[in-house]
Amino acid sequence: MKKLLKVSALGLALMLLLTFTGCGKSEPVNIRVGALKGATTLGLLDMKTKAGDGTYTNSYEFSMATAADEIAGKLIKGELDIALIPANLASVLYNKTEGKVEVIDINTLGVLYVVSRDPEVKEITDLKGKTVYLTGKGTTPDYVLRYILSANGIEDEVTLEYKSEATEVASVIEADETAVGLLPQPFATATCLSVEGAAEVLDMNEEWNRTRTDGAKLVTGVTVVRKDFLSENPDAVKEFIEAHRASAEAAMNETEKIAPLAVEEGIIPKEPLALKAIPKCNIVCITGSEMKDALSGYLGVLYELDPTAVGGSLPGDDFYEDIK
Repeated sequence: MKKLLKVSALGLALMLLLTFTGCGKSEPVNIRVGALKGATTLGLLDMKTKAGDGTYTNSYEFSMATAADEIAGKLIKGELDIALIPANLASVLYNKTEGKVEVIDINTLGVLYVVSRDPEVKEITDLKGKTVYLTGKGTTPDYVLRYILSANGIEDEVTLEYKSEATEVASVIEADETAVGLLPQPFATATCLSVEGAAEVLDMNEEWNRTRTDGAKLVTGVTVVRKDFLSENPDAVKEFIEAHRASAEAAMNETEKIAPLAVEEGIIPKEPLALKAIPKCNIVCITGSEMKDALSGYLGVLYELDPTAVGGSLPGDDFYEDIK
């Protein structure tokens, strides 16, 4: 009888050991990652090349789209787990899904530049009395420019003229040596390479930072996760962020490696352009409290300009997920 009890006790101990050991490990999962093709995707490229070669515990399924609505729709339907999207769209989705989408990092800061052939344009105040050509009325470039002009007290002294495409802005700069355009990367660099005398005279990232003392940054793209996926797979999301951070650093520090990948993925048309444009795309992986300060301030500016730009109201604290 004593021998039987000893065997039973040993068996129970082994069962408990196996149970607790199993709780300490999470099973590998397949993470479906969607991204909007453009600057916000560049920070994923190194990670994408390593997925499937044993570098990561989990498997990854990457997809890119040219329309933000496509990414948003798949995220809402549960067809994507993680997505890299414009910062204001993340806020819109948070409001639309009643908090079922959370942001886990900032992946891209400002990518907007004022381009001109006019040697007299050196500072933001030099735009007084001029017309600035840009794309997308009621979109992020429009909001950012209006905010910076207003912060410098010259909003009423600058005329904004909107074009349908960045190539149209470039054409105006080529035709008129006094013209001023606001362009995102890689279009800003492409214009400077193709139009003789054109230069990036103002970096909107720098102009934004001059107006802020609260940690708010000019944010182009963020990475979001479905709340349900995060709650079920916290370790997988943590691994993604660590991999994303390393991949973003590779984009900024190993441009010669990333440039051909950007061309292969159709993000930037030619390698020489990619080599010059990628370092100016401000690819990052900002998390935690720094992410919250940077993003909440940016969304606050958009809200003041147009509440619909962020989905009608600012996100609550639960929008900002600090993965540790």
